[in-house]
Amino acid sequence: MPKERILVVEDEEDILELVRYNLVKEGYQVTGALTGEDALKKARAEVFDMIILDLMLPGIDGLDVARKVKGDQKTAPVPILMLTAKGEEADIVTGLELGADDYVTKPFSPRVLIARVRSILRRKTGKPDEGQISIHRIHNLEIDLGRRTVTASGQVVDLTYTEFQVLYILARRPGWVFTRSQIVDAVRGDDYPVTDRSVDVQIVGLRKKLGECSNYIETVRGVGYRFKEENE
Repeated sequence: MPKERILVVEDEEDILELVRYNLVKEGYQVTGALTGEDALKKARAEVFDMIILDLMLPGIDGLDVARKVKGDQKTAPVPILMLTAKGEEADIVTGLELGADDYVTKPFSPRVLIARVRSILRRKTGKPDEGQISIHRIHNLEIDLGRRTVTASGQVVDLTYTEFQVLYILARRPGWVFTRSQIVDAVRGDDYPVTDRSVDVQIVGLRKKLGECSNYIETVRGVGYRFKEENE
């Protein structure tokens, strides 16, 4: 059975071939694009399971490509892994705000890249880990881990992968205060190079989308976040 199809967008041909070689070796089907324009054309014409996207591109840059991909109903569900030499906080936060699922900075280890790809594609299947409760209900929220859906006051809420994970982590232990580092560790792993600001971005996005249920997520000043207990 063929593995997932991945679109790799990278303007440096040697890096594109390096990424392609390692993905193909793992059994993935790979299509390359050297420009943002070509990437958008291919993303709209074909069905991909994932996009690996460089931010520094000629013409339409990677952030604009991500914005257009996530703004198109047809391509919006496709997860994006940012592959970039730009490791500054502002670039990371902007990419995450646009809906990117993960990022790897250059120079990168092919083994780390493949591990991140596998992780993202596993998330896409929406299968809960063994021993996890599939449906979690608290206050006016229903979190379905198997279907990866959230219902707030009877309305389905469209969350990114990271927003969903952050909500689930907080909601499954109401009253427990999580530091930003603990949230990152739970969502991405303890070797993930991310900043406090990017955690705050996810919380802001969650609160906007949850509407009247947003007050269940409380800020503990100087520490982190917690989910309000049901008897509060």
